[in-house]
Amino acid sequence: MSSWTVQETSEGVQFKIKVLPRASKNEIGPTHGDALKVRLTAPPVDGAANEACLHFLAQWLGVSPKAVTIVTGQSSRHKLIRVDGLKKEDVTQRLK
Repeated sequence: MSSWTVQETSEGVQFKIKVLPRASKNEIGPTHGDALKVRLTAPPVDGAANEACLHFLAQWLGVSPKAVTIVTGQSSRHKLIRVDGLKKEDVTQRLK
């Protein structure tokens, strides 16, 4: 897992992702430096990729979409994600 890390916060966890829009399918990819690759079928138009990203990550992590937030990177491929109510182990287990 190279240098990708999950940080615990008082609310839950935070981690970096790199979004690749207009992919052939939604999937969690390997790491890219300190970020986890997230491929999405949605285009990066009018926030469609951000919405798809939040819903896809929520489904992947087994939480409500309201628990997943883009902290920074609303208009960038590189984003900092916060997930409320999870522990670091919950996220790292999903990658195995």
